[in-house]
Amino acid sequence: MLKRLLTGSLLAITLVVPFTSMAEQESSTPKLAYFTLEPDLTTNFYTKGKKLGYIQVRIDIMVASDADLPIVERHQPLIRDAVVELLGEQSEDKIKSLAGREDLRKTLVEKLNNILLPETGRRVIADLLFTKYMYQ
Repeated sequence: MLKRLLTGSLLAITLVVPFTSMAEQESSTPKLAYFTLEPDLTTNFYTKGKKLGYIQVRIDIMVASDADLPIVERHQPLIRDAVVELLGEQSEDKIKSLAGREDLRKTLVEKLNNILLPETGRRVIADLLFTKYMYQ
Protein backbone atom coordinates (compact mmCIF):
# COMPACT_ATOMS: atom_id res chain seq x y z
CA MET A 1 0.00 0.00 0.00
CA LEU A 2 2.77 2.41 0.95
CA LYS A 3 4.70 1.43 -2.18
CA ARG A 4 1.70 2.31 -4.41
CA LEU A 5 1.25 5.63 -2.65
CA LEU A 6 4.92 6.53 -3.07
CA THR A 7 4.93 5.46 -6.73
CA GLY A 8 1.80 7.50 -7.45
CA SER A 9 3.20 10.56 -5.68
CA LEU A 10 6.53 10.26 -7.48
CA LEU A 11 4.76 9.95 -10.82
CA ALA A 12 2.61 13.01 -10.11
CA ILE A 13 5.66 15.07 -9.13
CA THR A 14 7.58 14.09 -12.27
CA LEU A 15 4.63 15.14 -14.41
CA VAL A 16 4.13 18.49 -12.70
CA VAL A 17 7.76 19.67 -12.46
CA PRO A 18 8.44 19.92 -16.25
CA PHE A 19 5.24 21.91 -16.80
CA THR A 20 6.10 24.45 -14.12
CA SER A 21 9.60 24.92 -15.48
CA MET A 22 8.17 25.35 -19.00
CA ALA A 23 5.72 27.95 -17.70
CA GLU A 24 8.55 29.86 -16.05
CA GLN A 25 10.53 29.80 -19.31
CA GLU A 26 7.57 31.03 -21.34
CA SER A 27 6.88 33.92 -18.98
CA SER A 28 10.54 34.98 -18.97
CA THR A 29 10.86 35.14 -22.76
CA PRO A 30 9.96 38.56 -24.18
CA LYS A 31 6.86 38.79 -26.32
CA LEU A 32 6.80 40.49 -29.70
CA ALA A 33 4.79 43.67 -29.88
CA TYR A 34 3.62 45.98 -32.67
CA PHE A 35 3.33 49.74 -32.92
CA THR A 36 1.24 51.29 -35.71
CA LEU A 37 2.34 54.63 -37.11
CA GLU A 38 -0.86 56.65 -37.28
CA PRO A 39 -2.01 58.56 -39.27
CA ASP A 40 -0.93 57.03 -42.57
CA LEU A 41 2.15 58.49 -44.24
CA THR A 42 1.64 60.16 -47.63
CA THR A 43 4.36 61.56 -49.85
CA ASN A 44 5.28 61.90 -53.51
CA PHE A 45 7.92 60.00 -55.46
CA TYR A 46 9.86 60.35 -58.71
CA THR A 47 8.07 59.44 -61.96
CA LYS A 48 9.20 59.36 -65.59
CA GLY A 49 6.96 62.18 -66.74
CA LYS A 50 5.63 65.51 -65.53
CA LYS A 51 3.03 63.84 -63.30
CA LEU A 52 3.74 63.46 -59.62
CA GLY A 53 3.48 60.01 -58.11
CA TYR A 54 1.93 59.62 -54.67
CA ILE A 55 2.34 56.84 -52.16
CA GLN A 56 0.40 56.26 -48.96
CA VAL A 57 1.52 53.67 -46.43
CA ARG A 58 0.52 52.45 -43.01
CA ILE A 59 3.38 50.82 -41.14
CA ASP A 60 3.34 48.44 -38.18
CA ILE A 61 6.68 48.33 -36.41
CA MET A 62 7.54 45.04 -34.69
CA VAL A 63 9.68 45.23 -31.57
CA ALA A 64 11.21 42.29 -29.72
CA SER A 65 9.60 43.17 -26.40
CA ASP A 66 6.54 45.11 -25.33
CA ALA A 67 8.88 47.10 -23.07
CA ASP A 68 10.26 48.70 -26.27
CA LEU A 69 6.90 50.16 -27.31
CA PRO A 70 7.36 53.40 -25.30
CA ILE A 71 10.74 53.91 -26.99
CA VAL A 72 9.19 53.67 -30.45
CA GLU A 73 6.31 55.91 -29.43
CA ARG A 74 8.68 58.54 -28.01
CA HIS A 75 10.76 58.58 -31.22
CA GLN A 76 7.77 58.47 -33.58
CA PRO A 77 8.48 61.91 -35.16
CA LEU A 78 12.02 60.82 -36.01
CA ILE A 79 10.75 57.55 -37.47
CA ARG A 80 8.03 59.26 -39.53
CA ASP A 81 10.53 61.75 -40.95
CA ALA A 82 12.94 58.98 -41.98
CA VAL A 83 10.16 56.97 -43.67
CA VAL A 84 8.84 59.97 -45.62
CA GLU A 85 12.37 60.91 -46.68
CA LEU A 86 13.19 57.39 -47.89
CA LEU A 87 9.89 56.97 -49.74
CA GLY A 88 10.35 60.32 -51.48
CA GLU A 89 13.74 59.27 -52.84
CA GLN A 90 12.43 56.12 -54.55
CA SER A 91 11.79 55.68 -58.25
CA GLU A 92 8.45 54.75 -59.75
CA ASP A 93 9.71 51.29 -60.72
CA LYS A 94 10.84 50.51 -57.19
CA ILE A 95 7.58 51.72 -55.63
CA LYS A 96 5.38 49.72 -58.00
CA SER A 97 7.24 46.38 -58.04
CA LEU A 98 6.86 43.67 -55.40
CA ALA A 99 10.62 43.14 -55.26
CA GLY A 100 11.10 46.88 -54.80
CA ARG A 101 8.56 46.94 -51.98
CA GLU A 102 10.36 44.12 -50.17
CA ASP A 103 13.70 45.85 -50.73
CA LEU A 104 12.20 49.06 -49.36
CA ARG A 105 10.92 47.24 -46.27
CA LYS A 106 14.36 45.79 -45.50
CA THR A 107 16.03 49.14 -46.12
CA LEU A 108 13.59 50.85 -43.75
CA VAL A 109 14.29 48.38 -40.94
CA GLU A 110 18.03 48.95 -41.32
CA LYS A 111 17.73 52.74 -41.63
CA LEU A 112 15.37 53.10 -38.66
CA ASN A 113 17.59 50.96 -36.45
CA ASN A 114 20.62 53.04 -37.45
CA ILE A 115 18.73 56.25 -36.62
CA LEU A 116 17.50 54.95 -33.25
CA LEU A 117 20.83 53.41 -32.22
CA PRO A 118 22.41 56.69 -30.99
CA GLU A 119 19.18 57.59 -29.19
CA THR A 120 18.54 54.25 -27.48
CA GLY A 121 21.91 52.51 -27.45
CA ARG A 122 20.56 49.33 -29.08
CA ARG A 123 18.63 47.98 -32.04
CA VAL A 124 14.96 48.34 -31.13
CA ILE A 125 13.11 47.42 -34.34
CA ALA A 126 12.90 43.71 -35.16
CA ASP A 127 10.91 44.12 -38.38
CA LEU A 128 8.18 46.17 -39.98
CA LEU A 129 5.12 45.49 -42.07
CA PHE A 130 3.31 47.55 -44.66
CA THR A 131 -0.31 47.07 -43.64
CA LYS A 132 -1.42 49.57 -46.27
CA TYR A 133 0.51 50.32 -49.45
CA MET A 134 -1.22 52.42 -52.10
CA TYR A 135 0.38 54.36 -54.94
CA GLN A 136 -0.85 56.44 -57.83
